[in-house]
Amino acid sequence: MISFKEAFQKVLSHPLDLGVEQVPLLKSLNRILAEDIYADRDFPPFDRATKDGIAVQYSDLVNSEYSFVIEGEAAAGVVQQVLNNKRHCLEVMTGAVVPENCDTVIMYEHISIENGLATLNKKVTKGQNIHYQGSDEKEGALLLFKGTKITPAEIGVMATVGKALVKVKGNPKVCTIATGNELVEVDMLPKPHQIRKSNMLTIEAALLNASINANTLHLLDDKEVIKRELQKALVENDVLLLSGGVSKGKFDFIPEVMESLSVENVFHRVAQRPGKPFWFGIHQKSQTVIFSFPGNPVSTFANYYLYFLPWLYTSWGIVLDKSYIKLNVALTIAHPLTRFIQVSSVVKDGKLWAVPVDENGSGDLTSLTKADGFICLEPRDDIYEAGESVPFIRTR
Repeated sequence: MISFKEAFQKVLSHPLDLGVEQVPLLKSLNRILAEDIYADRDFPPFDRATKDGIAVQYSDLVNSEYSFVIEGEAAAGVVQQVLNNKRHCLEVMTGAVVPENCDTVIMYEHISIENGLATLNKKVTKGQNIHYQGSDEKEGALLLFKGTKITPAEIGVMATVGKALVKVKGNPKVCTIATGNELVEVDMLPKPHQIRKSNMLTIEAALLNASINANTLHLLDDKEVIKRELQKALVENDVLLLSGGVSKGKFDFIPEVMESLSVENVFHRVAQRPGKPFWFGIHQKSQTVIFSFPGNPVSTFANYYLYFLPWLYTSWGIVLDKSYIKLNVALTIAHPLTRFIQVSSVVKDGKLWAVPVDENGSGDLTSLTKADGFICLEPRDDIYEAGESVPFIRTR
């Protein structure tokens, strides 16, 4: 049995080169950007009216009782209009190009219009209500960095610069594999000795958050069937994510079958809770990476975030961030196991605090809905004091 730190480093030392692919803009959502994005023109590309109202040339007339003759109008989406007489004004709409010879926009709420004349009701400041060309970004400016996770905000930026096709980090081909005779489909009524397949569906949903659509398998506790199906899965996938079959039970065949298929056992069993029986290996021929998690729901869930996601980001060439949170209560962590404790994070006095979640062991699936992450506590002789900052692995 190795320590969590050793296991973590061994996992990260086996990344895959996942390459780059080009996808349509909307298909890039939640993917990782594989190119830098630059402004193809000034942002905004012209002096833009930010209010509906009138556009004028600022002068001594503006803050007098003078009434401006409305000369015409400037709508959004049309070429720049021209104010021919500086003693006049043009009606202007939000998003329109500020007319030539105008430098100030006054919103309708601050004027009165009668008989084609616009009279000001409020003091005006020169240049107000104009979003000036290039005031956000200049042409050629770096807007988005390679390695950025693409959210709706990034989609909007890329649409603005005309990126109909986007280069993103390649996704691994993943197969999620549930093991056990006790598992039945979600839409079935389980017998007293059976349970529904909730475990790997949780992981499949987590993969969808990374825009990874996984293949799925359910393997019964039959050694020959497991060997045949795994042999095929090793050839067809980059990553296998298994749940169950790695403890010391009579029907826990995964380690034995992996050895028979020439899969290198990088490690088996980690000094941690939950997830101590975790098995990790590499198929030398296909270079497929295998994460075989214990079958308890919390164990599988925790190990996905503790190991698989950091491995995935390392494969994408992204530097891992470390997050910390303050303990709400004092905790004692005895040797030899590293503990991953479910917590709910709360903001208090401008700081993030961890409140441990009540749970009933690693089989308590419902406890996952009460937490938004795990704190990582190494075993030590001294207690972890309330207010101490500790590593935080966010799951929501």
